[in-house]
Amino acid sequence: MNELPNCPACGSAYTYEQGTLMACPECGHEWNAAETEVAFAGPAVSDAHGTPLNDGDTVTVIKDLKVRGSSLVVKVGTRVKNIRLVEGDHDIDCKIEGIGPMKLKSEFVRKA
Repeated sequence: MNELPNCPACGSAYTYEQGTLMACPECGHEWNAAETEVAFAGPAVSDAHGTPLNDGDTVTVIKDLKVRGSSLVVKVGTRVKNIRLVEGDHDIDCKIEGIGPMKLKSEFVRKA
């Protein structure tokens, strides 16, 4: 039997096809399955504890991080709001208050 994807809005497994769209009877969400696969195919990034991260999340720094080219340090416990996930070694793009824009590695943060 053909396995249908879960609802991207609520995660329900009771989805069904409605013409060219997919529908969820639990939350009423309708979507195009082909567009959804492309939209959610971003980089899969996890924090230091294995929790998946998404664009717009707030994270907390778990280790003092020296800022290259200056004497500034990002201290343990610093909250970083509205992160953006990017490809590469430093997979989080953010703006830290008092320091400015910078890139972080996901292994040094945890989801807040």
